[in-house]
Parts: sequence; structure tokens; C-alpha cells
Amino acid sequence: MAQIEVTTAAGKTKTLDAEPAGTLMEVLRDAGLVEGACGGVASCGTCHVYLDEDWTEDMNEIEEEEQLMLDGLAEAVDVRPTSRLACQILMSEKLDGLMLEIAPQQ
Repeated sequence: MAQIEVTTAAGKTKTLDAEPAGTLMEVLRDAGLVEGACGGVASCGTCHVYLDEDWTEDMNEIEEEEQLMLDGLAEAVDVRPTSRLACQILMSEKLDGLMLEIAPQQ
């Protein structure tokens, strides 16, 4: 099991236990922290998060669909170099200790 430290858009910090299966979006959605409206296909941006800089290299590569969605979000919200869509991050034991912030919604 992995523990994830999440700072909400309201600035509160929560620690979540996450099974090493599925996606980060599912963990955050089940905790009531993101909507995940598109069900995980990188088409809505409601699971936009900012990863702690120490974690950006340990993630799977950004695929084209995710990059296009982040580029589209940049017009409406603050997209940063550490921005990712949680639906595109696969959970695993190596993410134990992951720190992230929920991005503000559009």
C-alpha cells in the first residue's frame, strides 16, 4: 500500500492510503477530492494536479492526449511544469510518499 500526501485546493493537507492498482484519479475521486468526470480518458481536466517537483521524474511519461488536455487547460487555469492529469498516473508501490496539490478547477 502507498501513502499519498494531498494538499486540497482549499489548502488542507490529507494523507490517503492507496492500493497499488488503478489510477491516482480513482484514489482522489474515492476520497472526494476530484471529480474525474470523464472516467479517466484525459478529456475533462477535472483531475488536474500539481506534483511535488521531487516526484515528476518518477512518473510514467505524458502521452499525447494528456499533453493536449493540459495545453487546453492552460487557457483557463494555472498549468505548471509539474501539472499532470491524475487519471493518467498509474498507482504502484513506488508512489509511496507521493506529494501533490489539487489544482483549482476552471
